[in-house]
Amino acid sequence: GKNAFVNHTIIMRQINLLIIHCSATKENQPFTIQALEISHRKRGFNGIGYHYYICQSGEVINTRPLSRIGAYVKGYNRNSIGICYKGGLDKDGKPKDTRTPEQRAALRQLVNELLARLPGCKVGGHCDLSPDLNRKGKIEQI
Repeated sequence: GKNAFVNHTIIMRQINLLIIHCSATKENQPFTIQALEISHRKRGFNGIGYHYYICQSGEVINTRPLSRIGAYVKGYNRNSIGICYKGGLDKDGKPKDTRTPEQRAALRQLVNELLARLPGCKVGGHCDLSPDLNRKGKIEQI
């Protein structure tokens, strides 16, 4: 199928957390996998920092091997898997849950498959781990 759900390769590191992110892009603005890669490389990452990217269509793309440590939340990358969905901002750039029904279903399926493979793993959002210093809904770089 088109979805790169959990492949059954051995993960050679201890995983205790799944971290959900949005791409922080406007709901009416395209943000391709290529654009994501360019933006992460500009930030100094060696490729896309997330392990999974969920398109508005619900397509799930495995963007980084699960065995490789990701790059998304300082201090939490070593023992986690990063999942990002496209969107997160309304057309004016304000925070909004822009997930399509397809993205919601794909995210639920992906998280359930990962939890089945990783008993005792917790699920959190980027906002749970990175302080919003001025409480404006945007996470400042620390």
